[in-house]
Amino acid sequence: MDLRKLKTLIDLVSESNISELEITEADGKVRIVKADPAAAVAQTVYAPAPAPVATSAAPVATAAPVAAAAPTAPVETGHIVKSPMVGTFYRASSPNAKPFADVGQQVKEGEAICIIEAMKIMNEIEADKSGTITKVMCENGQAVEFGQPLFVIE
Repeated sequence: MDLRKLKTLIDLVSESNISELEITEADGKVRIVKADPAAAVAQTVYAPAPAPVATSAAPVATAAPVAAAAPTAPVETGHIVKSPMVGTFYRASSPNAKPFADVGQQVKEGEAICIIEAMKIMNEIEADKSGTITKVMCENGQAVEFGQPLFVIE
């Protein structure tokens, strides 16, 4: 596996809420495990290709906590703008800049409302509906997952 690909995987694990990631390819297996959930430190183990039994057990273990966490989230009213990718959420283009969108602000469809940084690329996220921002659901600098709610527009 390419060293850049390994570094990217380690960065994604350290910036996300997951504690373990396992990827199997033809030339071997990579398993990245966070040492401490509070600290953004990851350990990497590189081994030869695993037996098929080990690969089928890992997705089941990681799928269970995600499914259990979904029902506990409160249901929001209005249109929810969701993250189209995994990355880091930013409300403004720079630390000292005014946020793209704030609670109570009117936005138009296609207007930039935040930035998600993924693999050192800044991706502007646009409103997919016109309306008023009623809630910002992420903190500035927070790691976000694919499909995670970012804003509520009414």
